[in-house]
Amino acid sequence: MNPHEYADEHRQQFLDELIELLKIPSVSTLSAHEADVRRAAEWLVAHMQQIGLQARLYEIAGHPVVYGEWLNAGPDAPTVLVYGHYDVQPPDPIEKWQSPPFEPTVRDGKIYARGAADDKGQFFTHLKAVEAILRTEGRLPVNIKFIIEGEEESGSANLERFVQEHQDLLAADVVVISDTHSRSLEQPTIVYALRGMIYMELEVHGPEHDLHSGTYGGIVHNPAQALCEIIARLHDSDGRVTVPGFYDKVRPLSADERDALAEVPYTEADLIRETGAPAAWGEKGYTLRERAGARPTLEVNGLVSGWTGEGAKTVLPARALAKVSCRLVADQDPLEVYELVRDYVAAITPATVTSEVRLLHYGHAAITDRDTPAMAAAIAAFEEGWGAKPIFAREGGSIPVVAYFQRILGTPVILMGFGLPDDGLHAPNEKLTLECFWRGIATAISFYERVTK
Repeated sequence: MNPHEYADEHRQQFLDELIELLKIPSVSTLSAHEADVRRAAEWLVAHMQQIGLQARLYEIAGHPVVYGEWLNAGPDAPTVLVYGHYDVQPPDPIEKWQSPPFEPTVRDGKIYARGAADDKGQFFTHLKAVEAILRTEGRLPVNIKFIIEGEEESGSANLERFVQEHQDLLAADVVVISDTHSRSLEQPTIVYALRGMIYMELEVHGPEHDLHSGTYGGIVHNPAQALCEIIARLHDSDGRVTVPGFYDKVRPLSADERDALAEVPYTEADLIRETGAPAAWGEKGYTLRERAGARPTLEVNGLVSGWTGEGAKTVLPARALAKVSCRLVADQDPLEVYELVRDYVAAITPATVTSEVRLLHYGHAAITDRDTPAMAAAIAAFEEGWGAKPIFAREGGSIPVVAYFQRILGTPVILMGFGLPDDGLHAPNEKLTLECFWRGIATAISFYERVTK
C-alpha cells in the first residue's frame, strides 16, 4: 500500500480526528477560553507523538507554541517547516450559525465548524500526509518540522520573538503554509505575494470640550468636519494615495506577472456580485486583481465623533477619531510609510485644529520567487494530488508570519491553500469542503515526495 492508498482508506479516521480537534473552542482573543486554547495545544502534541513525531510545547508570553519534528531523513535530504495556527476566531454572532460552531457538522460534503478552514482543517492535511507516508514507507523522504501557534487570530504578538530566539530550531530549506484558498475546486492556486500593513489612529482636536453647536457653530472649526477634510485629501480623483513618497519604493509588476494574474479574469460584475457594491473603484491603470494584491492602499476603517446615540444632541465635538490602515506591497517599509502619512497629515491639518497620527501595529509585505525547485515541486504536487495545474495569485491580505520566516530565517515560503473563497472565514457557518481536505492531503504527500534542496 502506498501513502495515497493509505490516505484514501483512512478517510473516516482522519475526519473523526479533525472533528475532535474542531470541538475544542480555542478562541485566543477571549480570556474565558484560555484553558481551551491550551487544551488544543496539548491535543496536538499528543497527536503528533501518536503519528511518529517528536513533539513538545514551548511556553511563551502568550499561548504556547506547538513544535513537532521528524529529522531522520539525513543531512542530504531537504528540511520542510510547516506552519499553522490552532487558535480560532470568536464564533459570534452565534444565532447566525445553522449548527453550533464547536459541534462540527457534515452537510452536503462540507464540514461546518469554527476553525474548519482557518486554520485547523488546512494544517491538519500535512499531519495526515506525514502519517500516511510513515505508516506505509516507515520513513519520510524529507526532514520535517511543524510550528503551530496559538495567537495568529490575536495578531501573533509573540511569534516574531519566538522565531528570532529559535532560529536553529526552525532552520529549514522551505516553509509551507496552508492558510489561504484556491480559486475553486477545479482551479488550485498558489499565492506568491502578501501585502503588509500599518494600522493607525488619526485624531483631530479642537476646543477643550464639547460645545453647543448653536452658540459656537460657524465660529469654531468642527473637528469632525476637519477630520473629513483631511481624509478627503488622502486620495485624488484617480484613486491614488496623495501622500508624498507613498509609491516611491513600490516594486513594479513585471509583464509576466501581469500575464499570470490575468489568467483568471476578475470583472466588475464579479466584484459587484461578491460585495453588493454599486461599482468598482480604485487606482486607475491597474486591473481589479492587480489593485487587490499588487498595489498599496490607504483605507478608513472607522470614524468616531460627537453624538451617536439615540435622538438628537446638538453638540460640536471636541475631538474626532479615524481608524486608518495601509496595505503595503513588496519593498515598502511599514515604519517609513507611517512616517510619510504622519508628516502629510500634519502638513494638511488646518491651523484651526490640531491632529495626531498614532501607529498601533504593523507588518511587512512578503513575496516569493516563483522560479525555484521548491515551487516547481509545489506545482507538480498540485497537478498530481489536486488534479490540476495551479495558477499564481497575489493576496490582498496579510499573514505576518510569512515575512518573519523570510526576514529572520531567510527561508522561502510557499503558500499552498486548500480552502475555497466561500469558506466563511471569521464569519458564521465557516466550513471546509471535504474534497478539499482529501485533495490537500494528497497534494501534501506529493510535495514531500518531490521537493528537493
